[in-house]
Amino acid sequence: MSDSELMFRPVNELAAMVESGELSASELVDVSLSRIDELNPTYNAFIEVFDGRARADAAKIKSGDDRPLAGVPVAIKNNTPVEGGRLTFASAAIGDFRADADAFLVRRLRDAGAIVVGSTNLPEFGIQPTTEPRDTGATRNPWDVNRTPGGSSGGSAAAVAAGMVPLAHANDGGGSTRIPAACCGLVGLKPQRGRISAGPAVGGSFLGIDGVLTRTTAETALALDVLAGYEPGDAFWPAPPIRPFSELAGDVPKGLKIAMTVSPPLVGAPVDAASIDAVQRAAELLRELGHEVVEADPPWSVPGMLELFSALFCPMISTQIAFAQMIAGRELTESDIEPLSWEIWQQSQQISAVIGFGAEIQIQALARSVVAWSQSYDAILCPALAEPPVTLGTIDSCSERPMEAFARGGQFTPFTAIANVTGSPAISLPLFQNEELNLPLAVQLIGRPEGEAQLLALSAQLENALPWAGRRAPLTAS
Repeated sequence: MSDSELMFRPVNELAAMVESGELSASELVDVSLSRIDELNPTYNAFIEVFDGRARADAAKIKSGDDRPLAGVPVAIKNNTPVEGGRLTFASAAIGDFRADADAFLVRRLRDAGAIVVGSTNLPEFGIQPTTEPRDTGATRNPWDVNRTPGGSSGGSAAAVAAGMVPLAHANDGGGSTRIPAACCGLVGLKPQRGRISAGPAVGGSFLGIDGVLTRTTAETALALDVLAGYEPGDAFWPAPPIRPFSELAGDVPKGLKIAMTVSPPLVGAPVDAASIDAVQRAAELLRELGHEVVEADPPWSVPGMLELFSALFCPMISTQIAFAQMIAGRELTESDIEPLSWEIWQQSQQISAVIGFGAEIQIQALARSVVAWSQSYDAILCPALAEPPVTLGTIDSCSERPMEAFARGGQFTPFTAIANVTGSPAISLPLFQNEELNLPLAVQLIGRPEGEAQLLALSAQLENALPWAGRRAPLTAS
């Protein structure tokens, strides 16, 4: 097996190789760092690489280590603290600030034996569904370097799709795990609200939740076992699974009732023919597997949805801008951050407590309506994206009309944010390939509340019927 193939192997196989002594953790990490050195100049997936610490951590892992991720190289999105690493949110306003402790999820990955090799790029403050920050530069999609890898976890997606690491951290406040998964041909699960602790910085988030990007459903399930679970002080704590997610993902679901829709929650957002066709083909495959699939019209197409969601999302983003201001030790000016970030920062300061709380009540009412409606179904099938990964520059946060760029991002990704509103688990699956463009073509499944186990089992069943992990991006060497 060539070294380049190692980063495309499933993480459980890599950990087993380290445990058996067939491969050392140091050898595995060296391959990852070599791939990053070779490919990152082209794809710009990483903001920082932790060569020294990664090699030191790998040297401590010996054969016989039976931890689930022993020796496996992983990457962390650069909006999450890694002790000693720069924490910039891809913004020049934060400068060279370094975290003094690991986030809980990083600690859990390390405890499982994973080796953190670097931190990955994102749009400034994680705002956009494409990764083109002014400070750290655009990340390119390994399937087509002229297109976006998605966002906001675009650096992590490019790192996995290009084979720099086999698994990377992501998070999702409006689709930021599922969007790059769809763009780069990966599996992207948004877990149930509160499933993974957001500590130690905050107790929890109404919209946001951490996760990972992988090539297979089984790897995603294994990572969820590592990351899930209550930490003291968490604001949300869903019920734990009856068995490990990695076991439950192997159960074969039978006779599920699945709602199919191509009607986007964002009223008026156009959906291209390829995305519609992917849903119809996925529906037919599900029927062949013994499930009932019915066309449905979820009560989620609400006029003003973008504005309502923005009333919660923008203040969430502004807390990160406030962090940047605290680090800078002064009030930020318009030149310190991108035009879109500045516009969101200005608008958020005009949102009174009454308006903000009122928006949250309306969002909760919408969430209750959608969840109540969905109780008649085991899952909802819909597009992951409304169009192929857009070309770089299509959504420009530094344009003269930045809020138009924000709205354009919503048109690109109108199906993802609704699962953040309801808090329910949702997953993007790269079932198909757009043969004309040679790009991945994904669908999304939204599960029942706390229904990750059934969602993963259904995803695994689809993957077994139509395997996708062997597809590789046509890498362009640096």
